[in-house]
Amino acid sequence: MQLMHSFDDFHQLFSSPQRVAVIPHLSPDADALGSSLALSHFLRKKGHQTTVVSPTAYPAFLAWMDEEQAIVIADKEAQKALEAVNEADVLVFVDFSSYNRLKSLEAPVRKSKAKRMVIDHHLNPDIEADFQVWDVKASATAQLVYDLIEGIGDKALVDNQIAQYIYAGIITDTSSFKHPSTTKRVHLITADLMEAGLDTNLVQRRIYDTNSEARLRFLGFALQNKLTVVPDHYAAYFALSIDELEKHSYQPGDTEGLVNYALSIKDIVIAAMFSESEDGIKISFRSVGDLPVNEIAEKYFNGGGHKNASGGIYHGSLEEATQLFLSILPQYDHTILEQVQIKC
Repeated sequence: MQLMHSFDDFHQLFSSPQRVAVIPHLSPDADALGSSLALSHFLRKKGHQTTVVSPTAYPAFLAWMDEEQAIVIADKEAQKALEAVNEADVLVFVDFSSYNRLKSLEAPVRKSKAKRMVIDHHLNPDIEADFQVWDVKASATAQLVYDLIEGIGDKALVDNQIAQYIYAGIITDTSSFKHPSTTKRVHLITADLMEAGLDTNLVQRRIYDTNSEARLRFLGFALQNKLTVVPDHYAAYFALSIDELEKHSYQPGDTEGLVNYALSIKDIVIAAMFSESEDGIKISFRSVGDLPVNEIAEKYFNGGGHKNASGGIYHGSLEEATQLFLSILPQYDHTILEQVQIKC
């Protein structure tokens, strides 16, 4: 683990009761939300007052994580979110390390005089923090939350609820232990979580077996009508317009995992999903092996992320975004061909 600060700094930061705002990135996924809630519950056990403040809503399939409806959604409860940020002694940024992932919270967070803490596994962090746990090799931010708790000697405080949150982050960011980031350490953590009472089947069902009928019909539509395969470059992508999303009663999280269907096609080593929104064209990239989609996202689509899983945004039309993607592919033909040989 690449600890930017020692555990002594953590103990100093939380040496007395603190008011803490735990903040995931906008449109939080299971890793961001699970890590935030796990840390929040842990800090409460340590005697601190915590509030999880999300810039935007989370997907419906993660509603089980917030059964008490305690998460403050800044888009819906602006004043309450602002108060939580302004009153905090410590701001904790979870699963991101750039202020531009905060949407409406960016301005008040930048103005805040609170101490700052970052827990993240993405490239190129740019938030200066008083305490930071950062490791790009970690399978998930949830893994880093567990590493922190264990590292400061509080493993015994991990109960079943915290275990569920951490496990949810790990399985979604590793695609149920499928990605190369899955290490022996990840499995050992899962074993520890099971010792704490974790029911792995329950969490798996809550995440993967709670689809609405509308989402399944939307997936069918996308697979049947919106999948484009580019055999010359071993690529595939989806492109979805606002009208198409609205026609299928789109809800946040409905496109989760869709890009992986494109990557699952035999011989495909790079995949993308383009989704039109009022803010621009949102893009998810996936790749195999040494094909760096984070480089593509950063250079051309105002984004970034991991080498094999990244995202970005394009300010233009849906057609312009997909054409730009297609024009970029020839630059990576040599690497693409190498990954095709590995995948096969």
